[in-house]
Amino acid sequence: MDHFSRSWNALLDAVAGLADEDFERPSGCTGWSVRDLVCHLVIDAQDVLITLVTPADTAPTVDAAGYWSLLDEPPSGDDPLDALIPRLAAAYGEPRWLKFHLDDVGSAAGRAARLADPGARVSTQGKVLTAGDYLGAYVLEWTLHHLDLTAHLPSAPEPPPAETLAAARALLERIAGAPFPGSLSDTDALLVGTGRRAPTGAEDLGELAARIPLILG
Repeated sequence: MDHFSRSWNALLDAVAGLADEDFERPSGCTGWSVRDLVCHLVIDAQDVLITLVTPADTAPTVDAAGYWSLLDEPPSGDDPLDALIPRLAAAYGEPRWLKFHLDDVGSAAGRAARLADPGARVSTQGKVLTAGDYLGAYVLEWTLHHLDLTAHLPSAPEPPPAETLAAARALLERIAGAPFPGSLSDTDALLVGTGRRAPTGAEDLGELAARIPLILG
């Protein structure tokens, strides 16, 4: 729960510090600008609010790692929601309105997370899990998108907090079913593990080489 708050607050602060011209730069999400990514974060925040008030009365079916599905291929942009994001992002016009909406909805999502009972069961996308596991899964989302946000900025904001980078790496290793080499930093493990960059010749991934990239959906 603490990792959720730290990773989310750090990401909101990073967006708040963006210059207007940064919104037109590419993000680390293929095909999306920084503007598109920030719009996606608004929808993510709405999803958090919706899920935390969608109780379930059955036993959990997944944990934080099981929340994530592994896709065979990266998103093509043809999915209706993926295709909607750039159009919706453009409709905001000036970046300040997108910042305002993210701060408004994002602050509410952060408060809802702090007030949530970690043992309560919630339902989303046909899955049931505890609120604690659901919020834990989002630590990976926020941390990856923080890296995406700053991937191509000439003057990058603060990186994700070290403790949330470590928590996101630990969750990605659970999803992968094996640890990343200790020689990889947490940031590099996340970038290489999710296909955001290719491993270098000096980065020996061992048995993980056949399993990555892990395309999360």
